[in-house]
Amino acid sequence: MNIQIINGPNLNLLGVREESIYGNRDFENYFEELKLQFAEHNLAYFQSNVEGELINKLHEAGFKAGGIVLNAGAYTHTSVALHDAIAAIQSPVVEVHISNIYAREEFRHKNLITSKCIGLISGFGLTGYAMAIRYLIESKSRI
Repeated sequence: MNIQIINGPNLNLLGVREESIYGNRDFENYFEELKLQFAEHNLAYFQSNVEGELINKLHEAGFKAGGIVLNAGAYTHTSVALHDAIAAIQSPVVEVHISNIYAREEFRHKNLITSKCIGLISGFGLTGYAMAIRYLIESKSRI
């Protein structure tokens, strides 16, 4: 199965930014672990701080990937355009957040993309990505 992971703004700074919230591991090393853990599947990774680039990647992957794992970062709370991009594609999207966004600042409680995703995983650290991948794989095998 082809699974596309897409990370949004500031997630390129994992391991060095706000370690008390996001931990001290960078995503590139964690992605290598994910590829080993799910070796029988084709995982691809993309990160951008630019909203339009995230939309372009959703459009590109959204008609050929078996599933998408999306951490839209702060765009989760602001982007109608990401909401519309997820609605427009065929691949199922699982939304992931490293921190529990509902235990943080009030502005993070507003989520514009969840209604177009098949599920939300929030607050389990980087493990949330593996949880999302496992769900996509298992749900595909039930079809």
